[in-house]
Amino acid sequence: MKSRLRRTAATAMVLAGVCAGYTNARADSGDEWVTYGGDTSNTRYSTLSQINTQNVTGLRVAWMRSLGSLESQESTPLVINGVMYVTSSAGPKTIFALNAKDGSIKWTYEPDIPEDFKQYTCCGIGNRGLAYKDGKLFVGRLDSKLTALDAETGRELWTTQVNDYKQGAGITSPPMLIKDLVITGYTGGEFGVRGALQAYKQSDGSLVWRTYSTPLPGEPGSETWKGDSGKNGGGTFWNVGAYDAKLNLLYWGTGNAGPWSTEPRGASKPDIGQYTNLHTASTLALNPETGKIVWSYQDTPADAWDYDGVNEQVLADIDIKGRVEHTLLKAGRNGFFYVMNRETGKIISAKPYVETNWATGVDPESGRPIEGVGKRPFLNVWAKDVCPSLFGGKQWPPVSYSPDTGLVYIPAMEMCMDIMGKEEQKKTGKFYLGADFRMDTPPQRPDPGRLLAWDPVNQKTAWVIKEDLPLLGGTMTTKGGLVFYGNIRGFLHAVDAKSGQVLWKFNLGTGVNQSPITYMIDGKQYLAVVAGRGAGAVSFMGKAGERAIAASPLGGYVVVFALDK
Repeated sequence: MKSRLRRTAATAMVLAGVCAGYTNARADSGDEWVTYGGDTSNTRYSTLSQINTQNVTGLRVAWMRSLGSLESQESTPLVINGVMYVTSSAGPKTIFALNAKDGSIKWTYEPDIPEDFKQYTCCGIGNRGLAYKDGKLFVGRLDSKLTALDAETGRELWTTQVNDYKQGAGITSPPMLIKDLVITGYTGGEFGVRGALQAYKQSDGSLVWRTYSTPLPGEPGSETWKGDSGKNGGGTFWNVGAYDAKLNLLYWGTGNAGPWSTEPRGASKPDIGQYTNLHTASTLALNPETGKIVWSYQDTPADAWDYDGVNEQVLADIDIKGRVEHTLLKAGRNGFFYVMNRETGKIISAKPYVETNWATGVDPESGRPIEGVGKRPFLNVWAKDVCPSLFGGKQWPPVSYSPDTGLVYIPAMEMCMDIMGKEEQKKTGKFYLGADFRMDTPPQRPDPGRLLAWDPVNQKTAWVIKEDLPLLGGTMTTKGGLVFYGNIRGFLHAVDAKSGQVLWKFNLGTGVNQSPITYMIDGKQYLAVVAGRGAGAVSFMGKAGERAIAASPLGGYVVVFALDK
């Protein structure tokens, strides 16, 4: 199907009002935190308000627990029936079931992960957590296996092989659970893996459907690829999805095309022609029962910059020009913030939220980006001062959305790069980039980290907090009027969601990647965060990455806070 979707004409002027009502696409995160994004709409918004702007300075450490591994702690804990389920990095090395009141261990599970998995992972050894349903836990592993556990005992129920980790296809993110299916993607765009989303029966792990993002010759979309390049085309589904139960649509983003250099895929001049490399760097809507693609929007056709389209989709109903729109919101890695109709995939608006010059805008009729002159790299030809960098306007750490303020809170980065294509042969289990890049060329941007409060209706910044290092910590919002986020120095912040005033902060001693969560037990609200800075991605950030690595040591633990009274 075509990746060029028209956006509605009536988007030049929009109202500032945001509707607090939701369709059944969203279920509030209340006393428990039952899914990765707080709900299947990825809002990371909690209705709890015991901790609020008036008393947040009274937060104190309630308990903490070591996770038994170092580096790249990226897990979102789940809290269900008074039990916290949390994964460590490195495989995961360990899955913990903890008493959510005091951190005491109920059980642990250590999967048998091959010792050589690290050499086949791209950008860190993180695991982003679990999924839960009907007394079962489901987790993806860096050895490309999917495992189901009994939530009460930790007993392994089944394990199935999703792909071959030695190809570079590990699993870092939790699956989606829809009806009787468990749905997962995997990594590997940098290794030339062919991306796919796969669904298994929750009962026994048997495969139900598999949907590839890239085509083989003769398959639909193969005309957008040169020859058989789609077989090594990337487009992996390595982050998380979202689900609208009313529409019965599953949303998932796809990663960069492989290799980064566009010549092997067909585009060898600024006019890329037919070689858009459908469905890479895209947002897809699928029927979760069959895996059939219902609609597709390509964020970055013929991606040459590593602008993965995997950033999480937030489903929210907002008032635009007096009409409630059922939207999909996405802070794209390519620097554009997208407001889309989640039923049709049509673009309502797309505006840059960070400095963006690889494209000057998005065409209102075709939905295609309007590329900047000289910003597309080619074989042995540098594109200089391209913004944003390959790390994106936002990396994977998640945004959050508050229906109380109508704002999206984005951990953003102002970083640019030089990038050039080069010849490279595909070798199994080895990087297949076909590109060189430089992160330290002038002009350098000061304060590369940004916490943005973004108005998706008017497509502009409401307020901003500047960070002196790249911001790689996700956000969470609450009914208590707060935004919580951590940074690479190890500070966990509580911020007034309306004004952007920092009300409280606490140094955890190691950097924070993932966003916090909150939950309530016996009438007491808790705040929890997993801490342990990354080492993979930041090592590619040049001097900014060196400063980030020096800012805090590696670590690995979950820390839980509560009010002191």
